[in-house]
Amino acid sequence: MAATQRKKKPKNQSAEAQFNYNLNSHSKSKDLRSALSLYDSSAAGETAVRLSQHHFNTLLYLCSISLADPSAKDLALEHGFRIYDHMVASGIKPNEASITSVARLAAAKGDGGYAFDLVKNLIAEKSLPRLRTYDPALFCFCEKLEADKAFEVEEHMESNGVVLEEAELAALLKVSSETGKQEKVYEYLQKLRKAVRCVRQETADVIRDWFDRFDCDGVELDAGLIRDAIARNGGGWHGLGWTGEGKWAVERGRVGVDGKCLCCGEQLACADIAEEETEIFARSITGLALDREVKANFSEFQDWLEKNGHYEAIIDAANVGLYQQNFSEGGFSISQVVKFRHGKQLDAVVKELYNRNGKKWPLIVLHNKRVRALLENASNRKFIEEWKENGALYTTPHGSNDDWYWLYAAVKLRCLLVTNDEMRDHIFELLGSSFFIKWKERHQVKYTFAKGTLKLQMPAPFSVVIQESEKGSWHVPIAGSDTEESAQTWLCITRTSSADKTPKESMTMEASENGHENCCKSHHPSDVSDSKTTAITGKRKERSPSHS
Repeated sequence: MAATQRKKKPKNQSAEAQFNYNLNSHSKSKDLRSALSLYDSSAAGETAVRLSQHHFNTLLYLCSISLADPSAKDLALEHGFRIYDHMVASGIKPNEASITSVARLAAAKGDGGYAFDLVKNLIAEKSLPRLRTYDPALFCFCEKLEADKAFEVEEHMESNGVVLEEAELAALLKVSSETGKQEKVYEYLQKLRKAVRCVRQETADVIRDWFDRFDCDGVELDAGLIRDAIARNGGGWHGLGWTGEGKWAVERGRVGVDGKCLCCGEQLACADIAEEETEIFARSITGLALDREVKANFSEFQDWLEKNGHYEAIIDAANVGLYQQNFSEGGFSISQVVKFRHGKQLDAVVKELYNRNGKKWPLIVLHNKRVRALLENASNRKFIEEWKENGALYTTPHGSNDDWYWLYAAVKLRCLLVTNDEMRDHIFELLGSSFFIKWKERHQVKYTFAKGTLKLQMPAPFSVVIQESEKGSWHVPIAGSDTEESAQTWLCITRTSSADKTPKESMTMEASENGHENCCKSHHPSDVSDSKTTAITGKRKERSPSHS
């Protein structure tokens, strides 16, 4: 048979098999009219087919997706509800897919209440709705500016564990804005900040429209209270409400590689996870480590760290020591295969951190079998002895996984972690933390040895996330094709009458096509060579050294 010959329909099919074949064919081609004709023949008893849940769901789905076609919308609405009523009358229980399709039909008629009732009934039947199940009711209420009903849907979603995404939050933000509910706008801006890093252009337009019309003064708050809230939240937002006075000025612009806004001159923050999240994270690591490690060993490390928690950086020593190693037996070497002029790579990292951080020793976490291997070489002993003498080495015991130790120390002490480990292994998957990625961006320091020179890649000097400053201004990154922080487009939103507004700095600017976007030509400071002595503390605030 030729490869291009069409596949023939099987002969001698039963009526049910032929019905299934035809319905699936119409579904694949999105042919609503043919599917409805097939359904009508079945409903009229012209075929000996008893319709199943799958059949009804396929028909309802075809009706719902046909709403986007103006020529088929009326047909879909006319037949969709009739098919659903037939389904219920036949004693077939609708599932989440059924309800989603019918809710879309209801919303297309402007009946958000019916769409919402369908979701409530689904829950009453002990079935779980999804985001898509709620969307028709939510978007319908938002489009009709029925703000309170939209808020009710959102509360219902949260109570059932359904997480809103950008499209839903943007719709709630817009209905809040257009109905003048400034406190709800603030609430949804904060939820948007938490849910997404960069907003779509459509969302940016909603935000801009709000600030263009919003001219109410904010509440007067003590500056210390705001700073404490920002520190407690990890930086980048305070969440205490609108602050500042005067009209808002909204500009599109860029942020320099040092984190300063090129529109208003304000320094953007490097956002960390909140203090509460940090404690939850540390407890999560502890629980998993105690379950998988020898309990006494890890507990001993926790006690030791409590007494010696003055470190500003932790080194995953095995990761550094094995950098670019490829020994057949998985060997560990404190130096690279090629002898670099700058000496041993692990000691080079230790010394670099020591010098950068005001002559403070980092904590080197290394398994005892690695330490024993190093001690076999006389040239390495001086390093080990020096680290021990200065309290810079913690040796993990036999049978332990040192990943738990260095990760716990970095989280608990809120400091930097030097490792190239991408932390995607099974032990990190066990954490299942929504803020793990955010924590890594703020605390992980990667490294390279290029032509004998150590280079530390520090965390970025600012975070590309929605930010709310101590002064009450906002900076919103807009999603696009740009991958470099310096090329990222932002909305800069400030109070025009702010008395302490930072003046714009002298900068190199380049006009964009529309003449209002700036870019700054500069080298990124996150790649730091070993010739610099900048302090590298990753902590949000100073810690008092514990007594040993």
